[in-house]
Amino acid sequence: MVIRLKVLPFAVAVAVATGVLLSTHVVLQSRLSAKASSAGGAQRGNTQGAAPSDFDRLVHHNAEKMVEQGRQIFRYDTFGSEAFWGDALQLHKAIAGEKNGGVGGGVSPKTALSVGLKVDSDALPDSLKQQLKERKVDLDDPVTTLALLKLNAVVGVTGFFDEKGSLRSMGLQCAFCHATVDDSFVPGIGKRLDGWANRDLNVGLIVSLAPNLKPFTDLLGVDVATVKKVLTSWGPGRFDAELDKDGKAFRPDGQQAGTLIPPAFGLAGVNVHTWTGFGSVTYWNAHVAATEMHGSGTFFDARFNNRDQYPVAAKSGSGNTRGTPDIVTSKLAALHFYQLAIPAPRSPQSSFDRENAARGKAIFNSKAKCANCHVPPLFTEPGNNLHAPSEIGVDSFQADRSPTHMYRTAPLAGLWSHQKGVNWDEQS
Repeated sequence: MVIRLKVLPFAVAVAVATGVLLSTHVVLQSRLSAKASSAGGAQRGNTQGAAPSDFDRLVHHNAEKMVEQGRQIFRYDTFGSEAFWGDALQLHKAIAGEKNGGVGGGVSPKTALSVGLKVDSDALPDSLKQQLKERKVDLDDPVTTLALLKLNAVVGVTGFFDEKGSLRSMGLQCAFCHATVDDSFVPGIGKRLDGWANRDLNVGLIVSLAPNLKPFTDLLGVDVATVKKVLTSWGPGRFDAELDKDGKAFRPDGQQAGTLIPPAFGLAGVNVHTWTGFGSVTYWNAHVAATEMHGSGTFFDARFNNRDQYPVAAKSGSGNTRGTPDIVTSKLAALHFYQLAIPAPRSPQSSFDRENAARGKAIFNSKAKCANCHVPPLFTEPGNNLHAPSEIGVDSFQADRSPTHMYRTAPLAGLWSHQKGVNWDEQS
């Protein structure tokens, strides 16, 4: 018999409802008592007995998914940047060389390694690894470089090939600047180290090889020779992310204006990503993907409309970039999550004197007052970790290129890894 409360007299309906509530109360009390007993057991040491809730499992699953998606994006996503580096600049033609459908002599693996490009050994088949060990691979032939690109083995670079196997375009990934390898196979070839700044990478020299630099000459209002002079002035491990915003090619003293490529590890808990505090990690990812890598995405920052500080950006409208289709924004969350998951590397035990390190630590934390700003364990300040140039005793050139006009208290975790790697020519 189905009881419909809406047709029962009010008193009967109340009685039925009350009975249901009382029964539910008894069941809940029983369950709560059981959980309390279980919790008490856990507090007494039985931490393995309690099963995670459905929502806890959901959180854990989401974290694993975000890390995996973020890793794929960091390592392999070009964000459509091939439309700029390949289709516009034609950089892939300089890599292929005239004999392989491009221009010039081409870029051999030995040349690529000498300008800081890295090779992921996990992407190489065992047969090729054996040939490399036996020195049966011609590292002076651009054809070998093309073969490595087909294997997706060049860290941070994706080659796009046509049906005939010819290189028709190329794009870049985050890993181009913010990853290296552990040299476990040979110098320049090894397992990936995501988040490590590639201090060997000569970005400017590589870009200067592009057959068509017109996108830069048009943007900056200078000739090709000037663009190449600026690009080649940076040197290994440096990049100028403000050049296309403020047009400052050199410092007032005539020195190059690029800054060291920052690491992308150890950023969990750190307020701002870059040396001069433009914004958060995900702000910088959007900025770089849409305006530096020239992917197809959205980036907005009205501060770049300031014609006095950013005349180039105000003219180009890069502070309100709206790529169509937007293939960047949907990837920012996972990319951010993955970067925050990358820990700062610990220095090898044999790489430093432990007694001297202990003495240095005591001075760092007390007399020198370093820890006042480089607060352990973040080794930067929790909160708004920005300071005026006068506070830290350096000139204001780079700070004044930022909307903040300040410098960040640099996180020091993993500082030992911020160095130039082994030169390929010295090892060959």
